[in-house]
Amino acid sequence: MPVCWVLFQYFFFKNKYNCFLTQLGAVVLLFIVLSCFSGELYVSDKCGSDQDGDGTEQKPFKTPLKALQFAGKEPFPTIYVESQKEGERWAVISKTQMKNAKKAFNREQMKSDAKEKKEAEDNDRREKNLEEAKKITIEKDPSLPEPEGVKIHLLESKRGQRVKVFGWVHRLRRQGKNLMFIVLRDGTGFLQCVLSDKLCQCYNGLVLSTESTVALYGTVTPVPEGKQAPGGHELHCDFWELIGLAPAGGADNLLNEESDVDVQLNNRHMLIRGENVSKILRVRSTVTQCFRDHFFSRGYYEITPPTLVQTQVEGGSTLFNLNYFGEQAYLTQSSQLYLETCIPALGDTFCIAQSYRAEQSRTRRHLSEYTHIEAECPFLTFEDLLNRLEDLVCDVVDRVLKSPAAQLLYDINPNFKPPKRPFKRMNYTEAIEWLREHDVRKDDGSYYEFGEVDVLMPNVGEIVGGSMRIWDAEELLEGYKREGIDPTPYYWYTDQRKYGTCPHGGYGLGLERFLTWLLNRHHIRDVCLYPRFIQRCRP
Repeated sequence: MPVCWVLFQYFFFKNKYNCFLTQLGAVVLLFIVLSCFSGELYVSDKCGSDQDGDGTEQKPFKTPLKALQFAGKEPFPTIYVESQKEGERWAVISKTQMKNAKKAFNREQMKSDAKEKKEAEDNDRREKNLEEAKKITIEKDPSLPEPEGVKIHLLESKRGQRVKVFGWVHRLRRQGKNLMFIVLRDGTGFLQCVLSDKLCQCYNGLVLSTESTVALYGTVTPVPEGKQAPGGHELHCDFWELIGLAPAGGADNLLNEESDVDVQLNNRHMLIRGENVSKILRVRSTVTQCFRDHFFSRGYYEITPPTLVQTQVEGGSTLFNLNYFGEQAYLTQSSQLYLETCIPALGDTFCIAQSYRAEQSRTRRHLSEYTHIEAECPFLTFEDLLNRLEDLVCDVVDRVLKSPAAQLLYDINPNFKPPKRPFKRMNYTEAIEWLREHDVRKDDGSYYEFGEVDVLMPNVGEIVGGSMRIWDAEELLEGYKREGIDPTPYYWYTDQRKYGTCPHGGYGLGLERFLTWLLNRHHIRDVCLYPRFIQRCRP
């Protein structure tokens, strides 16, 4: 058959000097193909498939056209279709059907040939243009002043001056042969750049693609009245250098806005380069700094607690186990116990560290790894603790709104309204009743029960959990016994109640949930760099 002959010719002639496939091997291959090909193709409109079929009786094609395309060229094999006679499964295709199929085949062949011809011509033209472009060279103008290397967010003060800017090609638009517009990204902002004549006609100018890294030289110029550009200015380039060329198509090779969620998560290393996600990460950085500034301004000391532990805080069912040089160890659920050991030495203490929960939950609010902001304070009352929590939330929001990230926050969440002091306070029983009266429910649709409520935020749920701690040694030992916990590994924690105990309390706040509320994100994974949850531990 024609297809077999084409295969034979391809392997025989292409590989006649190839040590991996000899001429004898090509003959054997031809024999195998011929023996597998019966010279008959089957078509069934009822149960066939042009995608998954192979033309056999068991897996027929759906259309005669697909059968002819499979055969390749005349003489075509015998084609069998569904028989119209009762008790007969197959019948040779009618002359009329075959004639129509051949017409359709010829039309498709002509289209295919025309397309291949055009692609070949385009490729030839492009190769010719690239060869011509290699003859074009660009050089620095020695008469121009030496440029100063500047980050994009500092360019406003450099208007009228010659500068050098490094970055990634965020967007690229060519206008004819003599003009090219680049939107450059360097992590601090975006810059519109204009390249003309040889700068866009040279070889690198023709092959340049988005996500390539470049160094652009030129003069910072305000945009004409009525025009818009990031920062209100653009860079008129007089020279540029290609540092790293990205594949044609840039990040679109891997994903786009319509990509499946798993595709987006698998390629999050590229997704974070987008404007929306990078804004979220910038806000996250500022919010983290504002938490630190809040604590330092209130006289707290920051500590760095261990994340490899041999004790539990939140119950054994959510512990990640690991072998620590032959000993049983866990990833920490909370740094509370270690913070408590620091308050006799440092007073008010806080940490910003990772915590881990092995919950089998895959909701829009759960993570297996999250950033935990925790604090412990000695010699305070429960009312003091509530005041500190209210101060924490309101002060951090105020600091964010006074920072350069405020505009980013409103870009992402235009309707954000900061919380107002004082917070409404009620006892625990009243809070449960209030939640029921206002139809506030948990993720599973059930109402909150006594023992379940901490600090809740709209559309997010709990963001802060806190309490006054047990400070009586006997009460603590009784707690170990009640919960069935061996107190031996907690000797260092129990000692806090022996050597100068005091009333104290603390809390833990989940940074990701706080950001989910602040930025009005539907899913908590949106505010993470690389989210970790059940069945997701990459990249």
